[in-house]
Amino acid sequence: MKKKTMAMPKKKINGNTFLLLVTVLLFVVMYAAGMIIFADKGFAKPQMFLNLFISNAGLLVIAMGQTIVMISGGIDISVGSVTALVCMVSAYMMENMGMSAYAAVAAALFIGLAFGVVQGFLVSYLDIQPFIVTLAGMFFGRGMTSIISTEMISIQNEVFMSWAKFKINLPIGSYSRRGKFIPAYVYPTVIIAILILIIIILVMKYTKFGRSVYAVGGNAQSAMMMGLNVRRTKFKAYILNGFLAGFGGFLFCLNSCAGFVEQAKGLEMDAISSAVIGGTLLSGGVGTPFGTLFGVLIKGTIQSLITTQGTLSSWWVRIVLSALLCFFIILQAVISGLKKRK
Repeated sequence: MKKKTMAMPKKKINGNTFLLLVTVLLFVVMYAAGMIIFADKGFAKPQMFLNLFISNAGLLVIAMGQTIVMISGGIDISVGSVTALVCMVSAYMMENMGMSAYAAVAAALFIGLAFGVVQGFLVSYLDIQPFIVTLAGMFFGRGMTSIISTEMISIQNEVFMSWAKFKINLPIGSYSRRGKFIPAYVYPTVIIAILILIIIILVMKYTKFGRSVYAVGGNAQSAMMMGLNVRRTKFKAYILNGFLAGFGGFLFCLNSCAGFVEQAKGLEMDAISSAVIGGTLLSGGVGTPFGTLFGVLIKGTIQSLITTQGTLSSWWVRIVLSALLCFFIILQAVISGLKKRK
């Protein structure tokens, strides 16, 4: 009697998973190299790793919104201007108008939602190109920021500063030369950003809205034939993106504690590059918030390496990031070409 053996199905690594693996591996290699090269400068300490989240908590939330919009087949280049406007309005309300920090939070969310609703309506219901719409939004945001004040406004509000300076000590840490244990810490912005990341991951994977965004971004015509409301899905994606841009802008403000016209310049490119490096296709339909997290961490690692090195210009962060962006765009094009051949 011959025994029949059940062949276990082999899990194939598709192009999307491969892109995510490349991103994760790149981050691990870059950070490990930093730990080896700059071990004497404290790069291997837990606090250095946590600083990646502290410095980029606002960017992480904003990049989540950008990822959703890009998966739906759109793009938003106004998020940097929205962040600057949120910071300026928050600073002006608290310092010049004597309003509370809670009112500043409400204003930040309102600004983000307003941008999301207007831009989402123009893109989804009037069929105007997302790049043109959000380019106009970018100029409008910067213009409104400069109208409010051309001078930098430093925030001294007690409640706001208590939020900004509140440290959450962790059970991990490092020892000083004298043998004293120094606990690692994070700020509330990091906890909030991670919670939002988890929520977005769950929304995109397990809800009807998340599945609809992937379907619309993959092929809008097919999504419409399946009975999905393409316009409404895109509209909701931009509203959520606007909300996250406003919320992320306030987290960014908690880190800078000031508002000025040139603030968050280039942040939209950081958000887009983080999403692309994390595996989100510019053509839509493919991407994960988890991948975007590693895109943000890679950007933060590059910045930390250059800062720790000490002699290179800060512009090298943009140069290296743009090179990585080009690499991942080419990699995406190659994988898409191979899929079409098959």
